Amino acid sequence: MKMIVGLGNPGTKYIQTKHNIGFMVVDRMAAKYQAVFKKNSFEAEVAEFFYEGEKIVLVKPQTFMNESGRAVGPLMTYFGIYPEELVVVYDDLDLAIGKIRLRQKGSAGGHNGIKSIISHLNTNVFNRIKVGIGRPEGNKTVVQHVLSPFTKETQPLIEMSIDQSVAALEFILEGHSFVDTMNKFN
Repeated sequence: MKMIVGLGNPGTKYIQTKHNIGFMVVDRMAAKYQAVFKKNSFEAEVAEFFYEGEKIVLVKPQTFMNESGRAVGPLMTYFGIYPEELVVVYDDLDLAIGKIRLRQKGSAGGHNGIKSIISHLNTNVFNRIKVGIGRPEGNKTVVQHVLSPFTKETQPLIEMSIDQSVAALEFILEGHSFVDTMNKFN
C-alpha cells in the first residue's frame, strides 16, 4: 500500500492557486484512475484505487496548509502506512515554474505544510515531490504569490510539471525505488 498526499488549501477560493499544486497533481491521478475523493473523519478527502494489485490512497488534507500533518499523521496510522510508503507533493518557491524535484528527506525549507507533517510524523525522512512555482516578482509578498493563480503564460509549464509529477508517481507505483525515480526525474 502507498499513500500519496497532495498539499493545498480547501475551498473554492484557493482551487487554482500556486499553493494548491499538490491538490492538482493528486486530482490528475484520481481522474486518470477513476478514483473519487470522499471526505472522511480524518480532516481529509481520500480517494483509493488499485495499481497492479496494490492499494493506493490519495489524500488532500482539508486542514489548511499549515496544519497538514494533523490529517496526514492519523491517516497513516489508520491505513498502516510507513514513512517510506508515503509521497508528499507540494509547491516549492525555489524551483522555477515547470520544474520538479524529488527528495527522500530533509528540513521543511520554510514550507509550513511540510513542517506540520514532520512534526506529526516525528521524522523528516519521507518521499517528496516538489513542484516549482517560482519566486514572487515585483512587490508581491510570498503570501500573495502562493495564493495567486498561475498566469496564462505559465499554464503550459504547470501542466507539464503536473504531468511529470504523475509520471514520477507511476514510476514508483511500477515498483521502482524512490532513488531510481529521483535519478530518472531530477
